[in-house]
Amino acid sequence: MTEREQIESPSTRTQILDAARQCFAHSGYSDTSLNDIAAEVGIRRPSVLHHFASKEALYGEIFEQLLGDWFERLSVSISATSTGLAKVEEVLDAGFGFFADNPAFVTLVRREAIDGGSHLTIDLAGTLRPLFDEAVTYFEREMDAGVFRQQDAAQLLLTGYGALLSYFSDAPFLEGLLDENPLSDAAMERRRVHIIDFFRSALEIPA
Repeated sequence: MTEREQIESPSTRTQILDAARQCFAHSGYSDTSLNDIAAEVGIRRPSVLHHFASKEALYGEIFEQLLGDWFERLSVSISATSTGLAKVEEVLDAGFGFFADNPAFVTLVRREAIDGGSHLTIDLAGTLRPLFDEAVTYFEREMDAGVFRQQDAAQLLLTGYGALLSYFSDAPFLEGLLDENPLSDAAMERRRVHIIDFFRSALEIPA
């Protein structure tokens, strides 16, 4: 292998993480074995254990990595100088874009939400709670200032959460309803525009 190929080729550890993310998303934690992940990479189980002490450790690192990437993507839009509906649209675009780039993450989060996070060493709800509380505070502040229409901010966010995550996690089911791939560029763009329009209708104060 040339030096260029060594640089461009992902490390075994990275390949394990990528394969495990897809296996866990497809089959769930309980129905995914280290042998399954090893076979996906083209290595043996002991090689997986050389990089990760256990299935639990591997699963936890996948979540920590994805959550870190998600928070980083959101922090850019949250810290932007835009205000009002423009900021809401930026944050929604950031979240939608991350989910579109990482559909396996959405499936994993939905599985853990149903299972109560029993396979994680971290408290998923506790990890996401500060982000949720910050969003509630922002909406309530803007509502009190007369920028947004008065709504139950927490319920609005829960509706948005369901509208975003369920679209990606339920894509195979939705394909049967829509007669098209819901993850195609055209379908996702329509969904993105619809979600932004939904928030705009919910928050915009009538003239």
